[in-house]
Amino acid sequence: MLKTAIPRAIFRLSFKQLASVPASKAFSQSAIHSAKDSKMPSGPPKHEMAYFPEMTSALPSKSGEFRRVLWTGLYSQVVLMTVPVDGEIGDEVHTVDQALTFTSGIGKATIAGKDQDVKAGDLMVVPAGTQHQFVNTGPTPLILYTIYSPAEHNPQSVHHTKEEGDEEEESGKDEAPDWSRKPKAENEENGLVNTSGKY
Repeated sequence: MLKTAIPRAIFRLSFKQLASVPASKAFSQSAIHSAKDSKMPSGPPKHEMAYFPEMTSALPSKSGEFRRVLWTGLYSQVVLMTVPVDGEIGDEVHTVDQALTFTSGIGKATIAGKDQDVKAGDLMVVPAGTQHQFVNTGPTPLILYTIYSPAEHNPQSVHHTKEEGDEEEESGKDEAPDWSRKPKAENEENGLVNTSGKY
């Protein structure tokens, strides 16, 4: 099983125990890694499970990081985001599809000029090439995980603030790897994917 950036020991806690763990302990720099998470794989994924329990519970809200890449595959990427009170993701357009699942808080989504209130439990899909913005309108952080297809960020990216993320994107330090943007036929030809499931 792929080891995630979130320490396994945390998953042994009950929901009640987890709620009492301070964020500084549950997601300390010693528990999960710093700005570029060098312990996260930077190459194509192995053919094994990546398991993230309790993603729709309080667990993600303990992070407090604006953006953390959790997993990057050949055709998609899972990213955890925390939008602070009065914060926003930023008005942007991606060249990839994006599906966002909100796990905590409330906010306003503006997709192609249309507003939609969002809350924990909601799923929002943003097609590639569509202008979008998400704003936290509530009294607590807006927590979500998003799936990009294909990847949008460096597999090792950790951004503590929106400003840090913007700076890395603008400087070219937060780019999806070439291997995550290859066509299916090329991945099959190079032996990264086959229908036998044997590698």
